Amino acid sequence: MPRKTVARTARLASLPLGVAGRAVGGWGRRLAGQSADEVSAELTARTAEQLFAVLGQLKGGAMKFGQALSVFEAAIPDELAAPYREALTKLQAAAPPMSAQVMHRVLAQQLGRGWRSRFADFDDTPAAAASIGQVHRATWHDGREVAVKVQYPGADEALLSDLRQLQRFSRLFQPFAPGMEIKPLLRELTDRMVEELDYRAEADNQRAFAKAFTGDPLVLVPRVIASAPKVTITEWVDGRPLASIIREGARGERDTAGRLLSEFHFSSPARVGLLHSDPHPGNFMLTPDDRLCVIDFGAVARLPEGLPRPLGAMIRLSLEDRPTELMELMRDEGFIRDGMRLDPEHVLAYLAPFAEPAATGTFHFTRKWMQRQAERIGDLRGQDFKTGRSLNLPPQYLLIHRVTTGATGILCQLDAEFSMREIISRWQPGFAE
Repeated sequence: MPRKTVARTARLASLPLGVAGRAVGGWGRRLAGQSADEVSAELTARTAEQLFAVLGQLKGGAMKFGQALSVFEAAIPDELAAPYREALTKLQAAAPPMSAQVMHRVLAQQLGRGWRSRFADFDDTPAAAASIGQVHRATWHDGREVAVKVQYPGADEALLSDLRQLQRFSRLFQPFAPGMEIKPLLRELTDRMVEELDYRAEADNQRAFAKAFTGDPLVLVPRVIASAPKVTITEWVDGRPLASIIREGARGERDTAGRLLSEFHFSSPARVGLLHSDPHPGNFMLTPDDRLCVIDFGAVARLPEGLPRPLGAMIRLSLEDRPTELMELMRDEGFIRDGMRLDPEHVLAYLAPFAEPAATGTFHFTRKWMQRQAERIGDLRGQDFKTGRSLNLPPQYLLIHRVTTGATGILCQLDAEFSMREIISRWQPGFAE
């Protein structure tokens, strides 16, 4: 992992420079007689491949940002999405790994020079490599199969360096998240990074989730075996990653994965007082007995009182077509700043489509639906864009919003159909009253 700011900035700067260079080359090929469609398809594919290569090799904040963007590819129009979809979904579960020698050094620093004696067997080939660490499969000294997550050396320096530099290139990534502002997403990621670097804190979060979901028929959280500041050892779980189900899952798998993901996110605040706040497909698997296995608890929102009651009331008022009461509640909660004048009907028109999944017995989450929402709120000439720009996101709802938008992106990637209304009615205070 390159640590120095100069080296990492040079890699990140290669993204916009590469786009510009390919554009010039494409112009030359069009002069030579190649069709515009052929040139455009080739440029898009090469740009997507470079995006994966640079963000994946840098890991750190660059890759973390790529993972955050990956859940929004469902909002990109189909004619543009295919190459980026392939490149971004690679970032959900894999990245170029660090060498065995470096990994051994980290294990010795964290677990002691005799670290090998703790394991009956250890596979030096990583089973997965992600943004700030990679995972190895091993056998604990008592015979249990375990997952060993090892943090990359220099991850702390790299994370903050990347996120500062990515602010400079935020426009390049805007096509991946239509209707969303990229800079606030980067600022939020920066705030969460410091928490994710401490694997001891992550282990404590995972222990809390594992305890609350022990014996649960729907959700499986692996138990923590041991932890250190830069190494975590947990139970090994076999399962099919959601990224695989998104690519080639059968209808039943898609619906089951979507329903379980929603059940987990809506129920966790009431059951644990915490909300898993890193929603991308690399953090979830479907086990052979049809449970959702959840991993990576570095980013969580602390909600000791559960999900906010006003959130459920806002969904209900949107569905009941009560614009005046909806706007009053939003003003009370800080979604509308003091002195901001808005038409209640415009506010309702902006929010009501987002409440559609809770309106019917079953709802089909599709890329087309998400694309319509992105086009609607991203149309610079439309009223919804103007309304959205006038609304505020209170700090206490920031992570809830991230999880909601990220999880919705995954549901649309899954093409899942199930009863979201039933889940919201059971777990979201303020909705069924």
